[in-house]
Amino acid sequence: MRFDINEISSLIKEEIQRFKAEVDVTQVGTVLEVGDGIARVYGLDSAMAGEMLEFESGVVGEAFNLEEDSISAVIYGDFTKVKEGSLVRSTGNVLSVPVGRELLGRVVNALCEPIDGKGAIRADRRRFVESPAPGIADRQPVREPLLTGLKSIDAMVPIGRGQRELIIGDRKTGKTAIALDTIINQKGKNVICIYAAIGQKESTVAEVVAILEKHGAMDHTIVVAAPAADSAAMQYIAPYTATAIAEFFMYDQKEHALCVYDDLSKHAVAYREVSLLLRRPPGREAFPGDIFYLHSRLLERSAKLSDQQGGGSITALPIIETLEGQVSAYIPTNIISITDGQIYLQRTLFLSGFRPAIDVGISVSRVGGDAQVKAMKKVAPKLRLDLASFRELQDFARLGTELDEAAQRQLDRGNRMFELLKQKQYSPMNVSEQVLSILAGSSGALDDIEVSRVNHFIEELLGWMKMEAPEYLETIEQTGDIDDALMAGLLEAVETYKTIYKFSFGA
Repeated sequence: MRFDINEISSLIKEEIQRFKAEVDVTQVGTVLEVGDGIARVYGLDSAMAGEMLEFESGVVGEAFNLEEDSISAVIYGDFTKVKEGSLVRSTGNVLSVPVGRELLGRVVNALCEPIDGKGAIRADRRRFVESPAPGIADRQPVREPLLTGLKSIDAMVPIGRGQRELIIGDRKTGKTAIALDTIINQKGKNVICIYAAIGQKESTVAEVVAILEKHGAMDHTIVVAAPAADSAAMQYIAPYTATAIAEFFMYDQKEHALCVYDDLSKHAVAYREVSLLLRRPPGREAFPGDIFYLHSRLLERSAKLSDQQGGGSITALPIIETLEGQVSAYIPTNIISITDGQIYLQRTLFLSGFRPAIDVGISVSRVGGDAQVKAMKKVAPKLRLDLASFRELQDFARLGTELDEAAQRQLDRGNRMFELLKQKQYSPMNVSEQVLSILAGSSGALDDIEVSRVNHFIEELLGWMKMEAPEYLETIEQTGDIDDALMAGLLEAVETYKTIYKFSFGA
């Protein structure tokens, strides 16, 4: 075999021309000191604020404070693996997490790493943990209802897709139960739910997952857990990770998502701990000066996008725990000023057996009837005001004052309506069932039913309606509206069943 020297020469010249020298320049620093999830690093002169860092042990961190001769970084994950003198590499990227449908039904930590023992998650998409909120031009008004399945909320404090509704109350008043009812009620409604557990006990998180699995809600739910055993840095980043996952469905999939942050009181405490360890100057109650910005940049990412942007949405249900009903405390007032309304749970109502223990006096939805089903708007136009005036009349009656006939009728009607709005935990109702229940109460059809039997009567009535006149309920479900003829038919059916009920149960 003979070789052509000219041909070989030309091939070598082509290869030389195609060759491009690529030099991978990576800046490497050294850990000067480490403790409590914070590392002080020397040598990363070009690091950006918020840049993702990789420690020698494989743990990731984030550059927080850029100081004169060093940087302070928070460590995400097991900070005990980071030692003094170990190397740190800058990445040139800001913190991001894997997102995608592969996360549905899974329990992950604040870095989207699985912690449920069900194997690895192969998600090929990533989103930045921190990202800007959509602008005004990219949004549209909140008009589409997000039904919770709870009569007292859907009738009096309606929530719309894209809204931010605060759930606030003392410890053990049913805040998480409302959020879980809402998640369970999204089954089959094309809403992806993300539950961020921040600073909760691991047993509590496991209980939440078990409840969601029991009611078939984990198929459309992702749980982001940063339990109390995790570092303050992991608890700090968890709600932002949950929002990044939700943004994948809102922006990329043009779908609707629901984010529950349980709870932001513990989130603020975790951020305070991180800030104090970083030696940032403390302000009121030792919280740093940017504590308001901490939550505003999180909650502002919830929105209903315009049709040009795909029409997706993120609805936020932040939870805040108060101490002895102090709604005017620092963190609660911050969150109230950011959100579009609040559902306030009162301990005295909870202990008296009225659950969900919603105080209609100070609970409000700033979106209001715009996000309410038309049928509900027609059957419960003045329910909030009537119940608020009933509570005042009830307090007046406790003084032993003799009431006139009209006031006594209002008191009796109010007692029945309060009984009607009680609802069992994890038992959300369809909108048609809610409409029929409230119509029966507000029309006066329950005035001759004993207060203690009101809920039993409603349960039996709904079961009878599903068998004898299902077309009424189906019409409300399909149209979301109720006309005069349908309302008259429902009232007639209620009166018919009352005769059967009194005969069957002797009421």
